[in-house]
Amino acid sequence: MKAFRPKESLAVLEREHVDYVVIGGLASILHGANTFTRDLDICPLRTPENLERLAKALRTLRARIRTEDAPEGLPFACDASFFRTIAMVNLVTDNGDLDVSFQPSGTNGYEDLSKKAERLALDDVETVVASLDDVIRSKEAANRPKDQASLPALRILLAEIRRRAGS
Repeated sequence: MKAFRPKESLAVLEREHVDYVVIGGLASILHGANTFTRDLDICPLRTPENLERLAKALRTLRARIRTEDAPEGLPFACDASFFRTIAMVNLVTDNGDLDVSFQPSGTNGYEDLSKKAERLALDDVETVVASLDDVIRSKEAANRPKDQASLPALRILLAEIRRRAGS
């Protein structure tokens, strides 16, 4: 298993000017959740220009298709054409696992998530992160056991954030 270095992957996405929103476990952590994740989940904008930038960034990260049968991943045509034809892909990169989802559960994709997204920092790398409300909404819709297990703590965190903000 590759070392999980999301900051380095995010830096490449930022350097290539990819429009995306961080979702999933890392989004929860960046909002203050005390959870664990082994992958970076993103929801990119699906325009031709952004798909070109995404593909370039992923080639820089040496992205390969993640599968249990091939721990180092399988090569694929990492180009905009490939990303136009898929809804989601699980990848392994030199910086760890990276999942690309164009329409995460319970959402309408980038345009939906970017409305309430925030710019947050992971050390010295600023990135766009889905709101905690949207992370919860997506995890509720996905309804996987791991999502269900994390929801109580995320709801408590959201309530605390709202209390502190006075809303």
